[in-house]
Amino acid sequence: MTIRRITTAAIAALALTLTACGSGGGEGGGGETTDDLTLGTGGTSGTYYPLGGELATIFESNVDGVTVNYVESGASAENLGKIYQGEWQMGFTQSDTANDAVNGELEDLDGTELDNVGWLASLYPEAAHIIVRDDSDIESVDDLKGKKIAVGDAGSGTRAISDAILEAADIGESDYTPEITDFGASTDMLGDKQIDATIFVVGTPVAGLTQLAASTDVRLLELDDDVTSAIEESTGAESYDIPADAYDFLDEDVPTVSVFAALVASTDQVSEDTAYGLTKALFENTDDVTLDVGQLIEKDTAMQGIGDVPLHPGAEKYFEEEGVDLP
Repeated sequence: MTIRRITTAAIAALALTLTACGSGGGEGGGGETTDDLTLGTGGTSGTYYPLGGELATIFESNVDGVTVNYVESGASAENLGKIYQGEWQMGFTQSDTANDAVNGELEDLDGTELDNVGWLASLYPEAAHIIVRDDSDIESVDDLKGKKIAVGDAGSGTRAISDAILEAADIGESDYTPEITDFGASTDMLGDKQIDATIFVVGTPVAGLTQLAASTDVRLLELDDDVTSAIEESTGAESYDIPADAYDFLDEDVPTVSVFAALVASTDQVSEDTAYGLTKALFENTDDVTLDVGQLIEKDTAMQGIGDVPLHPGAEKYFEEEGVDLP
């Protein structure tokens, strides 16, 4: 397996490339189909990266002729853009980001309509975590006004949800200081009091928060009904409760919002047969996923969050055989 670090500058370069290419109309990366696949994940401290490593092993062990290199990235938007350009063949993405991308509504990709991205499966819900130190005077989302907040990495789905949360709480861009960084760096900064809060969207529980809580007393802020409703109207997120047993420091469920983590693949470079094999291998080997989110990967929920994203023909063939209701 190879590992590659993707910089913020690379995301900016990608956006420029997409702008030059125009939008839609088959103007993506194209290219011949291949079984030498690159899987875009996310930062090493989140869920996407280790899950990518485990799925790469599952795919290589169960799909003849397939090799999978999983790479670190800026997550959703970058993974989708790289697939569009034909540089990568698979990627994790938040469901709301994928829908924005195929509809040409993703600012990180300059409104390019991605027309060669196919849905393989929804994997698990990703909840918005709003974390502050326990010794902070921040008691609610409203109290984030005037604070320094980590809002996610450039090109990440977390950034989009962070923006939606703050906007719903009537906190404008000039009302706080954003820290554009990944999840791992943000937890370190919160522990060192370099920032006042961090917002990230991940599967629950996430090891990085558990590790932070072992050394620093922290709290999760809840979202009230009005803020949740506003977020639901402006994004593809849904109301969700982080369960009290997710983290040792919680005494009760925490109301928030969630989207769905999904796996997508190129419809140009990943053939129907290969996509069928990948989808089949995923759902027949979930017991080999050691992460907690592996327990949530089920074919009966594989269409959650798909919205306007086309289903990859290979995945469609598998789900039809399994009797899964399709959109």
